[in-house]
Amino acid sequence: MDELPRAYGMRQVPPWVGKTPDTPVPPRVKARLFDAYDGRCQCGCDRKIRAGEAWDLDHYVALINGGANSELNMRPMLTEHHKHKTAADMRQKSKSYRIRSKHIGIKKPRSITRWRRFNGDPVYANRER
Repeated sequence: MDELPRAYGMRQVPPWVGKTPDTPVPPRVKARLFDAYDGRCQCGCDRKIRAGEAWDLDHYVALINGGANSELNMRPMLTEHHKHKTAADMRQKSKSYRIRSKHIGIKKPRSITRWRRFNGDPVYANRER
């Protein structure tokens, strides 16, 4: 997302950008984002976040999917709703990783390395399929 809600149009300072993906968001930026979105959950329910309710800042484009750790890529979301979005982001990343690995020929190592035949003789498999 390249722009923030209309409340940000009056700002004179540049948006906050974390130095690393692990850089925590300062409280002043959290407060700015909360006010910019009128204290509403941005998961799609558009519910007002009430005093005392747990909420997080969510990245529009998740960090694991190439998103930036910046103010322009964040929005407030109730903690419970944020958990569901994070799980969906992880599913998307896992699926794209599996497809890419298959495409470039990376195989998973064999998980069953030995077994017994019906007559009881052990069979040992190599790690490759």
